[in-house]
Amino acid sequence: MTQPAVPDSAADYLASDASAARLFRLGVGSLFLLLIWAFMHFGGLTVPGSPLLLVAALFGGYMAMNIGANDVANNVGPSVGSGALTMTGAVIIAAIFEAAGALIAGGEVISTIKGGIINPEMVADPRNFIWLMTGAVLAGAMWLNLATILGAPVSTTHSIVGGVLGAGLAAGGLAIANWGVMGSIVASWVISPMLGGLISAAFLYLIKLTVLYKQDRVMAARRVVPWLIAVMAWAFATYLVIKALPEIWDASFLEAAGVGLVIAAIAFQVVRAGIVRQAATMANSIEGVNGLFTIPLVFAAALLSFAHGANDVANAIGPVAAINEAITSGDIAGQAPIPLWVMLLGAVGLAVGLALYGPRLIKTVGSEITELDKTRAYCIALAAAITVIIASQLGLPVSSTHIALGAVFGVGFLREFLKTNYASRLHGILEHHQGNDREQLQAFLDDFRRASVEEMEAMIRQAKEKQTEVRLKKKERKRLKKIYQEEMVKRHLMLKIVAAWVITVPASGLLAAMFYFTLRGIFV
Repeated sequence: MTQPAVPDSAADYLASDASAARLFRLGVGSLFLLLIWAFMHFGGLTVPGSPLLLVAALFGGYMAMNIGANDVANNVGPSVGSGALTMTGAVIIAAIFEAAGALIAGGEVISTIKGGIINPEMVADPRNFIWLMTGAVLAGAMWLNLATILGAPVSTTHSIVGGVLGAGLAAGGLAIANWGVMGSIVASWVISPMLGGLISAAFLYLIKLTVLYKQDRVMAARRVVPWLIAVMAWAFATYLVIKALPEIWDASFLEAAGVGLVIAAIAFQVVRAGIVRQAATMANSIEGVNGLFTIPLVFAAALLSFAHGANDVANAIGPVAAINEAITSGDIAGQAPIPLWVMLLGAVGLAVGLALYGPRLIKTVGSEITELDKTRAYCIALAAAITVIIASQLGLPVSSTHIALGAVFGVGFLREFLKTNYASRLHGILEHHQGNDREQLQAFLDDFRRASVEEMEAMIRQAKEKQTEVRLKKKERKRLKKIYQEEMVKRHLMLKIVAAWVITVPASGLLAAMFYFTLRGIFV
C-alpha cells in the first residue's frame, strides 16, 4: 500500500492545504496591520487629528501590501516562468530589492497628488483634503485586492490615480481635475503594452534569426549573446539612473546613457569571457543557448524590483505623507516630506504583500499567458527597460504593468505567428498529395503539434522530399490553426486582463467617491 507523501516543510504543508494557506496569509497580513496600529497608537503620535493619521497609516499599509501582491509579479514573473528563478528565490529577491528601492531611492519629498491629476488648491478645507486622500488610498487598495483575488495583474498607479480622481471630483467637482493629464494616462493604456510588445517581439525574432535558427548555435551564441547582454546592461543602467535614482542624482538622459555605456562595456568583456568558457561544454541546442541568459535574468529581476520599489512606493505612501503634512502643519501641499516611519511602512508593506500573495500573480505572468523560456524572458525584461526609457524621454505616463504584460503578449503572438506560418506552408505542400489514411494523418498531426519551430522546419523539408501521403481538408486546416493560436497565447486570459485594465480607473474612482462621502458624513 502506497503511503501518502509527507510534506518536507511548513511551506509544503501549507501548499497542500489551501484553507490553511489562506488562514496563514490572512493571519500574517492582519498581524502587519496590527503592528502598524500599535506603533501609531503607542508611538507618541499625539498631534491633533492623530486618529485620522492612524486610519491613514492602516490604509497605506493595506495599499502597500496589495501593491506587493499584484504589481511585483511583472518584475519577476518571466524569470520564474522561464526557470531562471524558483518561486521562493524570486519572492526573496523581489522582497529585498523592492524594500531597498523604496528606502534608498524612494525620495525624501514626494508628490502628494499622483501625476498632478487634480489641483489641491481647489480643496480649501484641510479636512476635506484628508478625507479625499484617505478615500483614494482605501479605494485603490481595495481594487488591487479584488484584482489579485481574480488573478488579474493591473496597474497600481492607475488604481491610485483613479482613487484620487474619483475622490477629487466628489470634493471639488469637475473643475478640480486636470483632464489633459487624464487624457495622457488613457493614451498610455494603448501605447505602453503595444510598445512593450513590439520591442520584445523584435528582439526575440532577432535572436531566432541570429542564433536559434543557425545550424551551429554554439558558435552563433559566442558571437551574438555577449552583445545582447551588453544591450541589456546598458538599458538597465540607464533605466535605473533615470527612474530609480533621481533623488540621489538628477542626471540628464545623456549622462544616464553614458553611465549605461560604461556598464555595458564592462558587462560585454565579462560575459564574453564567460560564454567562451561555457561554449566548450554547451549543447548545440536551444536549451544550451537558454542557459546563457540565466544569470542576466536574475539581475534583471533584482534591478526591476529595485526600480519598482523606488517609483511605486509613492502609490502607497504618497497619500499617507499628504495626510501627515495636512494634520501636522494644517496646510495642503502639492509636495510633502516623508517621515522615516511612513517610508518604512511602504517598504515593509511591499515585501509582506509580495511574500504572502505575490506567487499567484507571478505564476499568471510567468507561465499562464504564454510559455516562456529564458530567451523569451530576456526579451521581456529588456523590452520593459527600453520602453520606460523611451516613454520618459517622450514625456508619456506609462505603466510598468502594462509594459511588462504587453511584452509577454508580444513574444507569445510572435511565436503564434511563426508556428501558424510554418503550418500554412506545410498545409500548402500536403494538400496536393493523395491519400486519406486517418491513422497516418492523426500520427502526423500529433507529431506536428508537439514539434518545436525547428522540428516543424525539418518536417516541412521531409514532406517536400518524401511526398508524404497526408491530405488536410480546409476545415481541418482552420481547426489546426485555431489550436495553435490557443496554444501560443491564452485568449481568455488576455481578455480578462485587458478588461481589468479598462475598468481600473473608473472602478477605483467610484469607490473613492463613495468613501469620501462616507468619511465626510461621519466626521462633519
